Amino acid sequence: MDKLIDDLIKLAFAEDIGDGDHTTLCCIPENATGKSKLLIKEEGILAGVEMAQRIFKDFDPNLKMEVFIKDGTPVKPGDIAFTVEGKIRSLLQTERLMLNVMQRMSGIATITNKYVKRLEGLHTRILDTRKTTPGLRMIEKAAVKIGGGVNHRIGLFDMILLKDNHIDFAGGIEKAITRAKDYLKEKGKDLKIEIEVRNMDELEEVMRIGGIDRIMLDNFTPELTRKAVERIGGKYETESSGGITFETIRDYAKCGVDFISVGALTHSVKGLDMSFKAC
Repeated sequence: MDKLIDDLIKLAFAEDIGDGDHTTLCCIPENATGKSKLLIKEEGILAGVEMAQRIFKDFDPNLKMEVFIKDGTPVKPGDIAFTVEGKIRSLLQTERLMLNVMQRMSGIATITNKYVKRLEGLHTRILDTRKTTPGLRMIEKAAVKIGGGVNHRIGLFDMILLKDNHIDFAGGIEKAITRAKDYLKEKGKDLKIEIEVRNMDELEEVMRIGGIDRIMLDNFTPELTRKAVERIGGKYETESSGGITFETIRDYAKCGVDFISVGALTHSVKGLDMSFKAC
């Protein structure tokens, strides 16, 4: 994960600065120093402070950052999250990348926290998905955790999730599960197996075959979800997914599912408003 984040920072600077920030270079003396503050302009959950530290350090190790508000803290307009002091050229050239990352991460943490609070008092946990911005997955999933959510899986490599297309192409549920178990044994891998079911008939087949860790109830109604959870009876972890909104999510959680996955945490989030101003 660290390498992917390092690569992301390098790529982001390469696409933004190119052969030089000519606006800054033309009007700011090389050795001029100054100080800037991160000003919060909207209520939410702050996320990305640690990423900001990495960005500043990677670009200019001599920049000095003083943090006042840590990741995961509720913030409001007027709050100052941190200050950074050093070469003005460095402050200006790191500003946009830092803000892009922090605004997006804080937006994700804020909406995640909203969903988490919606399920207050229930044991159901909020999961993210792979519906992330290409190249930004590591920081977006980090933001979900900061907001109180749980990472479903990082990618295709750290869990087996047999979805409808896998099942259909494999020739059915039994073949998909059998091949998954054989594959893990052959490769010497210890990965959890989750399988998606689309109706109660498929659930009955999975219960008969067994050998999995979690069952995803895809596009079930709350009524069917309750029935499915009762049928599973705690034998496997349960997850609800598909067509679940903020308004309906508590109804699903009341059915007793262990997890609810929400693609909206990352695929259509609004960034939290903030600015980086000279002080």
